[in-house]
Amino acid sequence: MTTATPLGDTTFFSLNMTTRGEDFLYKSSGAIVAAVVVVVIIIFTVVLILLKMYNRKMRTRRELEPKGPKPTAPSAVGPNSNGSQHPATVTFSPVDVQVETR
Repeated sequence: MTTATPLGDTTFFSLNMTTRGEDFLYKSSGAIVAAVVVVVIIIFTVVLILLKMYNRKMRTRRELEPKGPKPTAPSAVGPNSNGSQHPATVTFSPVDVQVETR
């Protein structure tokens, strides 16, 4: 804000520095927010590109390495183990659900 202070025959304008600084901050706050958003988008893009490159490198490494024989399951050691192993099976029988109507 400017205030006119009469000094004899001339008029002298003085500026209030705190108000001028606050006005500058208010005017530049939109630019600051835009800059922060742009920086966040750039960081997100760089991280995404790095993850894609890492994923591609690991996939090619997995595809190029030789595949060995499948590991066999360890034999059960216990009092009832007689050499013949029975595969563990899980049976599922659906339960008949009846809804009462009134």
